[in-house]
Amino acid sequence: MARADRLFRLLDTLRRLPPPVTAARLAAETGVGPRTLYRDIAALRAGGALIDGAAGYGYALVEDPMLPPQSFSREEIEALVLGLAEVRFAGDRALAAAAETALAKITATLPERQQRQAMHAVVQSYRFERRPEPSVDMGLIRTACWEERALDISYIDAEGHDTTRRIWPLSVVFLDQVQMLLAWCCLRHDFRRFRLDRMRAMAETDESFRPRRVALLREFRDQLHDHVRTD
Repeated sequence: MARADRLFRLLDTLRRLPPPVTAARLAAETGVGPRTLYRDIAALRAGGALIDGAAGYGYALVEDPMLPPQSFSREEIEALVLGLAEVRFAGDRALAAAAETALAKITATLPERQQRQAMHAVVQSYRFERRPEPSVDMGLIRTACWEERALDISYIDAEGHDTTRRIWPLSVVFLDQVQMLLAWCCLRHDFRRFRLDRMRAMAETDESFRPRRVALLREFRDQLHDHVRTD
């Protein structure tokens, strides 16, 4: 691993894990030996990172030179903590991990008083039962939406029939019990809502529908006030 990549991973680990983080944990997270870790800590300090602690005690990132200072009201901090906690429970594994690292990065940019507010927020969110994850690759769906690329899906429709479709994915919507994919169905030549728990397989294609996603999604949302069929 290149030294710059290693230092970035070390800095990200210090942001993400609750302090103080032991040298052994940091070494395991970054895949280096103790002596290399101590040199990397010294390199980050020389680069402007304020890292408190020492060998045998653990380390804490007090000031992060790569993140600009930010300020939020107490209610905004509570909203951020609550919202990202919801993502950790409702999202797939990749989104849940992203929510955790995002909160760590945001907290690292706050003044000390607001950091304490974020770490000890009054509003909390817990789910005793996680929503079952879809069997399809959610990362692939998100990438296809952003890159405006068609997907081929194998799907069980509302009548229980197996069907194959080519769709233009537009947006993923989280409902109380299920997740929906809003899409243009190339088979039906119309907008459709697809339940992700009914998808059995999915494959990316080379077909692009750029730059139509934003316009199509706006039109889809306008039609939701009327009736858009869920297949």
